[in-house]
Amino acid sequence: MNSEVKGHKERVAAAAPDGCYAWFILLSCFLVFGLTFGVIKAFGVFYVEIHRYFETTATGTSWITSIAVATIHVVAPVASALSARFSHRSVVITGGLICSIGVVLGAFARNLIELYLTVGFLNGFGCALTWTPTVTMLGLYFEKRRPVANALASAGECILTFVLTPLFQLLIDSYSWRGALLILGGLQLNLCVCGILLRPLNTTRDVTCEVKAEEEGLSLELLPKDDSEQRKQGCLEAEAEAEAEELRISERCDQGKIKACHEDPEDISIMKVQDSNNKTKRAELRTKILRYVDFTLITNARFMVYSMFGVFAALGFFAPALFLVPYARSKGIEEYQSAALISISAALDLFGRVFFGWVANLRLVQMVQQLTATVFLLGTVLLLCPLASSFSELAAFSAAYGLVYGATVAIHITVLAEVVGVHRLGSALGFFMLIRSTGGLLGPPIAGLFIDKMSDYGTGFLMAGVALIVSALFLLLLHQMNRRVQGSTTTNCDMHTDKMEQSPRAETKELDMT
Repeated sequence: MNSEVKGHKERVAAAAPDGCYAWFILLSCFLVFGLTFGVIKAFGVFYVEIHRYFETTATGTSWITSIAVATIHVVAPVASALSARFSHRSVVITGGLICSIGVVLGAFARNLIELYLTVGFLNGFGCALTWTPTVTMLGLYFEKRRPVANALASAGECILTFVLTPLFQLLIDSYSWRGALLILGGLQLNLCVCGILLRPLNTTRDVTCEVKAEEEGLSLELLPKDDSEQRKQGCLEAEAEAEAEELRISERCDQGKIKACHEDPEDISIMKVQDSNNKTKRAELRTKILRYVDFTLITNARFMVYSMFGVFAALGFFAPALFLVPYARSKGIEEYQSAALISISAALDLFGRVFFGWVANLRLVQMVQQLTATVFLLGTVLLLCPLASSFSELAAFSAAYGLVYGATVAIHITVLAEVVGVHRLGSALGFFMLIRSTGGLLGPPIAGLFIDKMSDYGTGFLMAGVALIVSALFLLLLHQMNRRVQGSTTTNCDMHTDKMEQSPRAETKELDMT
């Protein structure tokens, strides 16, 4: 590169192919969703048996699920970094093995602490290594159909929850909860098969953001439409950093000018070479770190607001599925009918994900607006849950909850891609999950604490509903920030157009005067 041209190189994903093999990636992601979050949602059947076996509190038993959920979130950035360092395929295969080992060891647990470490921590760690790289690959393989692809992939969570909930109840009745965990451990070995399906996408290229538009050699038309504004902003930030660095160097040179005049020219040249080498090493280190973990995301205000939405949403996402079966049992509903409530919820969850994912793909409204509406509805439905007491009423609640939950989950990853750009989705997904881990960890225990204090499982649903409505407020803030960004972008484009129109007129006027 010419020394007069200042820039930086960054590896970004080329335009997503939307090709034939993308559907195999979708199949892999479908199964990963089912064998991770689908299993967590169906774990409410185990909750009742473990609660009875160890004669513990609702809070104590709920820590198993909350530790698994929190571990998935906390380890997500590690999974992203490992995928960049090695490969998505190897990380997912390793995660599948860890999942299986954790659940199998949990079958031999002698107390709740051992269940926390095995079914909670080890299983959650393995789920993070499988879920994060697979979802990232799905985002790279799809562009035009990305909302529908995310919705279809997440439908695996619904279908496997629908199938696994009665299956777990049958296995528990036949082999006890320990035998059922052994069979579940064998089932989760299929995560390794999902990893084998992840063929690397070899369509990355070097992009150079130059200071001068004539010399940068970068056509934003080559980038996906979602990323063009992000790439322009990245170039402007790189230019500003380069100018600031030049200013600092200039000031240091001015301060040491008198001293430098009395120094040997050879010493000055050696110092210049050493300074250049240090700059090169720092630039290489920064590039290497950004390749694995894009820590600059924490300076993105819109990303941080969306992450706060994730924290409060996680407080309410996981508690209802865990406590729905115990709540039904406390109302006198028999075992298989209680388990059927989860299946009803999963069936409507599936419909909600596919249908509202298709609606999102039509782009009738902004994605953030659609997500805000569904989150508000989800919180309202949970607040109404304690009014249900009979099986028919609980079935209606389960159907409404599953439908709105599916509509919410179908697009929240797509919204994240719009906030940061698909080229940063891997790191963004890892950081988003890490920040959201607080809500995933504390949600079920806080709900369990309310249940223990009030001796009523309905209070857990009230807590979840309030948390989701609070999370929707952050989405409203994000929508306002998006409008400001779009307004400022439009203003800058108009000013640039005016300048371009005025310059030919000025040239013509000068020629006339001549």
